[in-house]
Amino acid sequence: MKSQIDHLVILAQTLDQGVAWCEATLGVTPGPGGEHPQFGTHNRLIKIATPKFPLAYLEIIAINPEAKSPGDTRTKRWFDMDEAALQAAVAMAPQLVHFVAQTDELQAGRTALKALGIDRGPALQTSRHSRKGLLQWQITVRDDGQRLFDGALPSLIQWGKPDAAEPLRLHPRNSLPRSGVTLQSVAVSHPTAAKLLAAYEAIGLSGVTVDDGPANITVTLNTPKGPVTLQSLGV
Repeated sequence: MKSQIDHLVILAQTLDQGVAWCEATLGVTPGPGGEHPQFGTHNRLIKIATPKFPLAYLEIIAINPEAKSPGDTRTKRWFDMDEAALQAAVAMAPQLVHFVAQTDELQAGRTALKALGIDRGPALQTSRHSRKGLLQWQITVRDDGQRLFDGALPSLIQWGKPDAAEPLRLHPRNSLPRSGVTLQSVAVSHPTAAKLLAAYEAIGLSGVTVDDGPANITVTLNTPKGPVTLQSLGV
């Protein structure tokens, strides 16, 4: 199987805070996103695609204070958003916390990771409306909401309607204008780099380098403000 960078996840305490951070840090105002009723979150998006990362966009996500709490209180929000430590980390400023990898073989990816003793979580079917039509996708979300490997093991996403003869191929990047921000590189370091690298190889992930070291995701972007580096710093 093969997978590639789909989007970067920036967690903010509030969406307004995330927009302000984006304008100050990257020099652009993020485009519209949508709401995720299953998790009580909402987002704003920026297209950051390049030939090396043709699908890439940046997601600024926050808990939606106007949304109802998730219906099943046993289920945690995705990306560790219910964890007190992560909430405290982003209380001062939005933070790069995770990335999501696109594949057309999501179930095979889950199986490959399970063979390594890694439970990436079940594939949830979800959707939201966009200006180009209904976006539909499956994404792996653990019941405990954990990202795993300090955010460095990507969630897996497969766009389209899984039971259709020809899946719907709408993707957020298709409705996003060029932003002037482009993704140049993604690098990961982690104390268990060998296991993380094995997981990347199992899902056929390309475009991400892995090294031994403290837990960190490092992303470089070209922006209207010049080169910008974002880091997760193990948050």
